[in-house]
Amino acid sequence: MDISSWPSDLAHEQWVALPVSGARPSARYKHAAVVADEKLYITGGSRNGRYLSDIQVFDLRSLTWSSLKLKIEPSDDKSEENGLQEVLPGISDHSMIKWENELFLLGGHPKKSSDAMIVHFINLETHVCGVMDTFGAIPVARGGHSVTLVGSKLIVFGGEDRSRKLLNDVHVLDLQTMSWSVVEATRTPPAPRFDHSAAVHSERYLLIFGGCSHSVFFNDLHVLDLQTMEWSQPQVQGDLVSPRAGHAGISIDEMWYIVGGGDNNNGCPETLALNMSKLVWSTLTTLKERHPLASEGLSICSAVIDGEKYLVAFGGYNGKYNNEVFVMKLKPRDLSHPKIFQSPAAAAAAASVTAAYALAKSEKLEFPQIIDLNSNGVEKSVPQKDINIKINAIKEEKKALESSIVEVRAENSRMREKIDELKINHTELSKELQSVQGQLISERSRCFKLEAQIAELQKMLESLQTVENEVQILRRQKSALEQEMEELSSAQRQGAGGVWRWIAG
Repeated sequence: MDISSWPSDLAHEQWVALPVSGARPSARYKHAAVVADEKLYITGGSRNGRYLSDIQVFDLRSLTWSSLKLKIEPSDDKSEENGLQEVLPGISDHSMIKWENELFLLGGHPKKSSDAMIVHFINLETHVCGVMDTFGAIPVARGGHSVTLVGSKLIVFGGEDRSRKLLNDVHVLDLQTMSWSVVEATRTPPAPRFDHSAAVHSERYLLIFGGCSHSVFFNDLHVLDLQTMEWSQPQVQGDLVSPRAGHAGISIDEMWYIVGGGDNNNGCPETLALNMSKLVWSTLTTLKERHPLASEGLSICSAVIDGEKYLVAFGGYNGKYNNEVFVMKLKPRDLSHPKIFQSPAAAAAAASVTAAYALAKSEKLEFPQIIDLNSNGVEKSVPQKDINIKINAIKEEKKALESSIVEVRAENSRMREKIDELKINHTELSKELQSVQGQLISERSRCFKLEAQIAELQKMLESLQTVENEVQILRRQKSALEQEMEELSSAQRQGAGGVWRWIAG
């Protein structure tokens, strides 16, 4: 691959490992990454249980790595008192967001734990770094959370605190005031989790996908409406998506790209794309097993080079730590903006209600006399009869729309009845399942008892075999004794005959 022209040499939607000139950074996972000005910034991460504190920069033009030397913020008294202190602490499972000309690092698991979430900053021009002073309801320290930028606000969801408690709370950091606030959302939130991914669609909907608890891996999709602050779990279509955690995600326009992840047994080799407007999953490509991108704890970013969009992936762990840079050139897409998260029935009902409302208002209007000009330029009044005909036609249309509303409501009622039936069936099946499980438990108990009886019988059979062997030995001994007694008797008879012959002679 020619370094100077590598972007034009790539095929669409295929992962390619970029050749690197010079030294590479340490392989790692659970780091954070951001692309800015055609450069990939990597911060922290973990390797063999050791937290990393370096800042590595990969130039997507020259394909070379360099280490970013940071300066401590002059006003940071604590840092000045400890001249040998690390500029940034070793940290993993954190998040990093670029806003204006700065990188913000939020949370994570550092060498030295804290009670509240810490926000570090790095100025990309001066390379000065430090800790931001934040105010308000500061969230508890955590790692494995998600951070999403919406305008000038960061939305934090979930994660795992330092006592390994799983979280599903939502916090907002206003970057203009650096103040924290807690989101009090309604309806059913996602189960507490960490190592999930998050994205924002249309500056309104926060999407949460996957992640895990301490025993379960998820493949569900949850949506938080940032205007109504209501959670929902919409139905998705398309390809089946396996449960995963530790994956990486990045949204570009209408698409949300998901790479890697796993379930502690197997890595996920497919690269997924979710159309966030249509809620349809598709698989862009599937890699071989044990591929470096089928890893947990990798990072994914987006970059624009020569007007084309790319995915940039780095790091991860799949039994081996990785430090390669992979890129995928994306196909240009036709952008459309259909309404999101709306069922066909709801859309029809909304359209019917809107039209009916507009027609109802039109009945209250006073129609002026419609004026028409004939070919001679003389005003010609339109008869009132024609106006009444048009009004009657509009009323008929209104009735038809009202009828469609009634049909939609009836359909909704039927759907509710079906849902109720399904709930009843689910309850009955649950009872049957419990009954079957009870029977299985009793059968298992019987099996255990039978196995115990069989073991006792085997012991008895072994003892009977021993007794039979002893009987055989006794029989052989008896036979030997009988034979000896016969021999003795024969000898005695022969001895007695000799004596009598001697007397007679």
